[in-house]
Amino acid sequence: MSFNDVPWRQIDLNLLVAFAYLYRCRSVSQAAEQNCVSQSAMSHSLARLRRLFDDELFERKGHVMEPTEYAHQIAPALEQLLDTLSETLLNKAQFVPQKYEGVCRIGLTDYAELNFAPVIYDRIRAEAPEAQISFVNVNRSNYITLTEKEKLDLVIGSITEPDESFDNLILYTERHVCLVDPAQFATQIPLDLAAFAETEHALVSPDGRLTTQVDQLLARAGLTRRVTVASRNFLTIQRLLRQRRLIAIVPLKMAQLACEDAGLRYFDPPLPVPDFDIAMLWLKKRQLDDKSVWLRGLIGNVLAEPTVGDRTGK
Repeated sequence: MSFNDVPWRQIDLNLLVAFAYLYRCRSVSQAAEQNCVSQSAMSHSLARLRRLFDDELFERKGHVMEPTEYAHQIAPALEQLLDTLSETLLNKAQFVPQKYEGVCRIGLTDYAELNFAPVIYDRIRAEAPEAQISFVNVNRSNYITLTEKEKLDLVIGSITEPDESFDNLILYTERHVCLVDPAQFATQIPLDLAAFAETEHALVSPDGRLTTQVDQLLARAGLTRRVTVASRNFLTIQRLLRQRRLIAIVPLKMAQLACEDAGLRYFDPPLPVPDFDIAMLWLKKRQLDDKSVWLRGLIGNVLAEPTVGDRTGK
Protein backbone atom coordinates (compact mmCIF):
# COMPACT_ATOMS: atom_id res chain seq x y z
CA MET A 1 0.00 0.00 0.00
CA SER A 2 1.41 3.40 -1.00
CA PHE A 3 1.20 6.67 0.96
CA ASN A 4 -1.68 7.90 -1.19
CA ASP A 5 -3.68 4.72 -0.55
CA VAL A 6 -3.78 5.15 3.22
CA PRO A 7 -6.90 6.85 4.72
CA TRP A 8 -4.83 9.19 6.90
CA ARG A 9 -7.83 11.23 8.08
CA GLN A 10 -9.06 8.13 9.90
CA ILE A 11 -5.75 7.50 11.66
CA ASP A 12 -4.61 9.18 14.87
CA LEU A 13 -0.84 8.89 15.06
CA ASN A 14 -1.06 9.33 18.83
CA LEU A 15 -2.29 5.74 18.87
CA LEU A 16 1.21 4.62 17.95
CA VAL A 17 2.51 6.27 21.10
CA ALA A 18 -0.17 4.50 23.13
CA PHE A 19 0.87 1.18 21.58
CA ALA A 20 4.51 1.82 22.52
CA TYR A 21 3.59 2.44 26.18
CA LEU A 22 1.30 -0.60 26.31
CA TYR A 23 3.96 -2.81 24.76
CA ARG A 24 6.57 -1.53 27.22
CA CYS A 25 4.44 -1.62 30.38
CA ARG A 26 2.15 -4.63 29.71
CA SER A 27 -0.40 -2.78 31.83
CA VAL A 28 -3.14 -0.32 30.89
CA SER A 29 -2.86 1.60 34.16
CA GLN A 30 0.95 1.88 34.03
CA ALA A 31 0.89 2.84 30.34
CA ALA A 32 -1.67 5.54 31.12
CA GLU A 33 0.49 6.90 33.95
CA GLN A 34 3.63 7.10 31.80
CA ASN A 35 1.70 8.68 28.92
CA CYS A 36 0.14 11.22 31.32
CA VAL A 37 -3.45 10.26 30.42
CA SER A 38 -6.28 8.68 32.36
CA GLN A 39 -6.74 4.91 32.50
CA SER A 40 -10.06 5.20 30.65
CA ALA A 41 -8.34 7.22 27.88
CA MET A 42 -5.69 4.53 27.51
CA SER A 43 -8.40 1.82 27.40
CA HIS A 44 -10.15 3.81 24.67
CA SER A 45 -6.87 4.04 22.73
CA LEU A 46 -6.42 0.28 23.00
CA ALA A 47 -9.89 -0.28 21.59
CA ARG A 48 -9.11 1.99 18.66
CA LEU A 49 -5.76 0.25 18.10
CA ARG A 50 -7.55 -3.08 17.90
CA ARG A 51 -9.88 -1.73 15.23
CA LEU A 52 -7.03 -0.09 13.33
CA PHE A 53 -4.90 -3.24 13.18
CA ASP A 54 -7.78 -5.73 13.24
CA ASP A 55 -6.10 -7.65 16.05
CA GLU A 56 -6.47 -7.96 19.83
CA LEU A 57 -2.83 -6.80 20.19
CA PHE A 58 -2.86 -7.25 24.00
CA GLU A 59 -4.65 -10.02 25.92
CA ARG A 60 -5.13 -10.10 29.68
CA LYS A 61 -3.38 -12.96 31.43
CA GLY A 62 -3.71 -12.51 35.15
CA HIS A 63 -2.52 -8.98 35.95
CA VAL A 64 -0.51 -8.63 32.72
CA MET A 65 -1.53 -7.56 29.25
CA GLU A 66 0.43 -9.94 27.04
CA PRO A 67 1.14 -8.85 23.43
CA THR A 68 -0.26 -11.04 20.70
CA GLU A 69 1.94 -12.55 18.04
CA TYR A 70 0.97 -9.72 15.68
CA ALA A 71 1.82 -7.12 18.33
CA HIS A 72 5.29 -8.65 18.66
CA GLN A 73 5.59 -8.56 14.89
CA ILE A 74 4.82 -4.85 14.45
CA ALA A 75 6.46 -3.56 17.63
CA PRO A 76 10.03 -3.21 16.23
CA ALA A 77 8.82 -1.23 13.20
CA LEU A 78 6.70 1.11 15.33
CA GLU A 79 9.54 1.63 17.81
CA GLN A 80 11.93 2.49 14.97
CA LEU A 81 9.39 4.91 13.51
CA LEU A 82 8.92 6.74 16.82
CA ASP A 83 12.69 6.86 17.42
CA THR A 84 13.19 8.39 13.96
CA LEU A 85 10.54 11.02 14.61
CA SER A 86 12.07 11.86 17.96
CA GLU A 87 15.66 12.10 16.74
CA THR A 88 15.17 13.82 13.39
CA LEU A 89 12.12 16.02 13.89
CA LEU A 90 11.56 16.66 17.59
CA ASN A 91 15.09 16.66 18.97
CA LYS A 92 16.69 19.54 17.09
CA ALA A 93 20.48 19.30 17.05
CA GLN A 94 22.34 22.20 18.67
CA PHE A 95 24.15 24.47 16.20
CA VAL A 96 27.93 24.19 16.64
CA PRO A 97 29.91 26.63 14.45
CA GLN A 98 33.08 24.52 14.58
CA LYS A 99 31.19 21.59 13.03
CA TYR A 100 28.99 23.54 10.60
CA GLU A 101 29.57 22.47 6.99
CA GLY A 102 26.81 24.49 5.32
CA VAL A 103 26.70 27.90 3.63
CA CYS A 104 26.43 31.30 5.30
CA ARG A 105 24.47 33.48 2.86
CA ILE A 106 24.87 37.20 3.50
CA GLY A 107 23.31 40.01 1.51
CA LEU A 108 25.56 43.07 1.21
CA THR A 109 25.03 46.41 -0.44
CA ASP A 110 27.86 47.67 -2.66
CA TYR A 111 29.12 49.77 0.27
CA ALA A 112 29.05 46.87 2.74
CA GLU A 113 30.61 44.38 0.33
CA LEU A 114 33.57 46.65 -0.47
CA ASN A 115 34.27 47.43 3.15
CA PHE A 116 33.40 44.32 5.08
CA ALA A 117 33.39 41.18 2.92
CA PRO A 118 37.04 40.30 3.74
CA VAL A 119 36.76 40.76 7.50
CA ILE A 120 33.41 38.94 7.66
CA TYR A 121 34.90 36.07 5.65
CA ASP A 122 37.91 35.83 7.97
CA ARG A 123 35.83 35.84 11.14
CA ILE A 124 33.32 33.26 9.93
CA ARG A 125 36.11 30.95 8.77
CA ALA A 126 37.87 31.37 12.11
CA GLU A 127 34.81 30.21 14.05
CA ALA A 128 33.35 27.82 11.45
CA PRO A 129 36.33 26.47 9.45
CA GLU A 130 34.19 24.02 7.45
CA ALA A 131 31.63 26.63 6.39
CA GLN A 132 31.29 28.28 2.98
CA ILE A 133 30.34 31.94 2.55
CA SER A 134 28.17 33.35 -0.21
CA PHE A 135 28.00 37.15 -0.55
CA VAL A 136 24.97 38.35 -2.51
CA ASN A 137 24.78 41.94 -3.76
CA VAL A 138 21.55 43.62 -2.62
CA ASN A 139 20.05 47.08 -2.54
CA ARG A 140 17.02 48.82 -1.07
CA SER A 141 14.84 47.78 -3.98
CA ASN A 142 15.55 44.03 -4.06
CA TYR A 143 16.68 42.93 -0.59
CA ILE A 144 13.24 41.56 0.35
CA THR A 145 12.94 39.44 -2.79
CA LEU A 146 16.55 38.25 -2.67
CA THR A 147 16.36 37.33 1.01
CA GLU A 148 13.62 34.81 0.20
CA LYS A 149 14.98 33.71 -3.17
CA GLU A 150 18.60 33.27 -2.06
CA LYS A 151 17.69 32.18 1.50
CA LEU A 152 19.86 34.92 2.97
CA ASP A 153 20.77 34.64 6.64
CA LEU A 154 21.41 38.38 7.01
CA VAL A 155 21.44 41.63 5.06
CA ILE A 156 23.87 44.49 5.78
CA GLY A 157 23.69 48.01 4.39
CA SER A 158 21.96 51.38 4.49
CA ILE A 159 18.33 50.30 4.35
CA THR A 160 15.96 52.79 5.94
CA GLU A 161 12.53 51.75 7.20
CA PRO A 162 12.96 47.97 6.75
CA ASP A 163 10.00 45.87 5.67
CA GLU A 164 7.80 44.75 8.57
CA SER A 165 8.88 41.12 8.04
CA PHE A 166 12.43 42.06 9.14
CA ASP A 167 14.09 42.86 12.43
CA ASN A 168 17.10 45.15 12.33
CA LEU A 169 20.02 46.42 14.39
CA ILE A 170 21.82 49.71 13.74
CA LEU A 171 25.55 48.91 13.62
CA TYR A 172 26.95 52.45 13.34
CA THR A 173 26.41 55.83 11.67
CA GLU A 174 28.36 56.81 8.53
CA ARG A 175 29.06 60.27 7.09
CA HIS A 176 29.53 61.63 3.57
CA VAL A 177 32.66 63.22 2.10
CA CYS A 178 33.70 64.64 -1.29
CA LEU A 179 36.09 62.51 -3.34
CA VAL A 180 38.30 63.84 -6.16
CA ASP A 181 41.54 63.30 -8.07
CA PRO A 182 43.78 65.89 -6.34
CA ALA A 183 45.84 66.38 -9.52
CA GLN A 184 42.78 67.84 -11.23
CA PHE A 185 42.08 70.44 -8.54
CA ALA A 186 45.56 71.67 -7.58
CA THR A 187 45.22 74.11 -4.66
CA GLN A 188 41.43 74.37 -4.78
CA ILE A 189 40.85 71.64 -2.19
CA PRO A 190 38.66 71.93 -0.25
CA LEU A 191 36.09 73.49 -2.58
CA ASP A 192 33.80 76.28 -1.48
CA LEU A 193 30.08 75.97 -2.14
CA ALA A 194 30.09 77.86 -5.44
CA ALA A 195 33.01 75.85 -6.87
CA PHE A 196 31.38 72.65 -5.63
CA ALA A 197 28.16 73.45 -7.53
CA GLU A 198 30.04 74.46 -10.72
CA THR A 199 32.11 71.24 -10.85
CA GLU A 200 30.69 68.27 -12.78
CA HIS A 201 29.53 65.47 -10.52
CA ALA A 202 29.77 61.68 -10.63
CA LEU A 203 27.08 59.86 -8.65
CA VAL A 204 26.99 56.48 -6.94
CA SER A 205 23.36 55.60 -7.51
CA PRO A 206 22.11 52.20 -6.27
CA ASP A 207 18.68 52.78 -7.81
CA GLY A 208 19.82 54.52 -11.01
CA ARG A 209 18.54 57.98 -10.10
CA LEU A 210 20.50 61.06 -11.15
CA THR A 211 19.42 63.29 -8.26
CA THR A 212 19.84 62.99 -4.49
CA GLN A 213 19.22 65.01 -1.37
CA VAL A 214 22.32 67.04 -2.29
CA ASP A 215 20.36 68.66 -5.12
CA GLN A 216 17.66 69.71 -2.65
CA LEU A 217 20.28 71.20 -0.32
CA LEU A 218 21.84 73.16 -3.20
CA ALA A 219 18.42 74.39 -4.32
CA ARG A 220 17.83 75.90 -0.88
CA ALA A 221 21.03 77.87 -1.40
CA GLY A 222 19.89 78.97 -4.86
CA LEU A 223 22.38 76.70 -6.64
CA THR A 224 22.25 73.69 -8.98
CA ARG A 225 24.80 71.10 -10.02
CA ARG A 226 25.28 68.99 -13.12
CA VAL A 227 25.54 65.22 -12.68
CA THR A 228 27.27 63.98 -15.84
CA VAL A 229 27.62 60.30 -14.91
CA ALA A 230 26.07 57.82 -12.50
CA SER A 231 26.76 54.19 -11.72
CA ARG A 232 25.46 51.60 -9.28
CA ASN A 233 29.02 50.42 -8.72
CA PHE A 234 31.38 52.45 -6.57
CA LEU A 235 34.49 51.01 -8.24
CA THR A 236 33.27 52.39 -11.57
CA ILE A 237 32.91 55.86 -10.05
CA GLN A 238 36.35 55.51 -8.46
CA ARG A 239 37.92 54.81 -11.86
CA LEU A 240 36.00 57.66 -13.49
CA LEU A 241 37.31 60.17 -10.96
CA ARG A 242 40.93 59.46 -11.89
CA GLN A 243 42.36 61.97 -14.38
CA ARG A 244 39.00 63.74 -14.69
CA ARG A 245 37.73 66.95 -13.16
CA LEU A 246 34.83 65.24 -11.43
CA ILE A 247 33.63 65.20 -7.85
CA ALA A 248 31.63 62.50 -6.09
CA ILE A 249 29.94 62.53 -2.71
CA VAL A 250 30.50 59.11 -1.17
CA PRO A 251 30.50 57.44 2.25
CA LEU A 252 33.67 58.01 4.27
CA LYS A 253 34.75 54.36 4.32
CA MET A 254 34.47 54.14 0.53
CA ALA A 255 36.53 57.30 0.19
CA GLN A 256 39.21 55.88 2.47
CA LEU A 257 39.45 52.80 0.27
CA ALA A 258 39.75 54.96 -2.84
CA CYS A 259 42.56 56.97 -1.28
CA GLU A 260 44.49 53.77 -0.58
CA ASP A 261 43.79 52.07 -3.91
CA ALA A 262 43.61 54.92 -6.43
CA GLY A 263 45.49 57.87 -4.96
CA LEU A 264 42.34 59.99 -4.63
CA ARG A 265 41.61 62.53 -1.91
CA TYR A 266 38.56 63.29 0.19
CA PHE A 267 37.39 66.33 2.16
CA ASP A 268 34.28 67.48 3.95
CA PRO A 269 31.42 68.78 1.76
CA PRO A 270 30.80 72.54 1.76
CA LEU A 271 27.18 71.87 2.75
CA PRO A 272 25.69 69.73 5.55
CA VAL A 273 24.96 66.36 3.87
CA PRO A 274 23.09 64.19 6.43
CA ASP A 275 24.74 61.11 7.92
CA PHE A 276 23.17 57.67 7.45
CA ASP A 277 22.92 54.45 9.42
CA ILE A 278 24.38 51.07 8.49
CA ALA A 279 22.10 48.29 9.70
CA MET A 280 21.97 44.53 9.90
CA LEU A 281 18.60 42.98 8.96
CA TRP A 282 17.17 39.49 9.28
CA LEU A 283 13.76 37.88 8.89
CA LYS A 284 11.68 37.93 12.07
CA LYS A 285 10.78 34.30 11.57
CA ARG A 286 14.48 33.44 12.01
CA GLN A 287 14.87 35.46 15.20
CA LEU A 288 15.50 32.38 17.37
CA ASP A 289 17.32 30.28 14.75
CA ASP A 290 20.65 29.15 16.27
CA LYS A 291 22.66 29.86 13.12
CA SER A 292 21.12 33.32 12.73
CA VAL A 293 21.79 34.18 16.39
CA TRP A 294 25.43 33.14 15.99
CA LEU A 295 25.93 35.10 12.75
CA ARG A 296 24.28 38.22 14.16
CA GLY A 297 26.53 38.14 17.20
CA LEU A 298 29.64 37.50 15.14
CA ILE A 299 29.00 40.26 12.60
CA GLY A 300 27.78 42.70 15.23
CA ASN A 301 31.05 42.23 17.12
CA VAL A 302 33.19 42.48 13.97
CA LEU A 303 31.65 45.71 12.72
CA ALA A 304 31.65 47.26 16.20
CA GLU A 305 35.45 47.00 16.37
CA PRO A 306 36.94 50.48 15.93
CA THR A 307 39.70 49.30 13.56
CA VAL A 308 37.29 47.82 10.98
CA GLY A 309 37.23 50.11 7.98
CA ASP A 310 39.13 52.79 9.93
CA ARG A 311 41.56 54.30 7.44
CA THR A 312 43.15 57.69 6.98
CA GLY A 313 43.24 59.54 3.69
CA LYS A 314 42.51 63.24 3.89
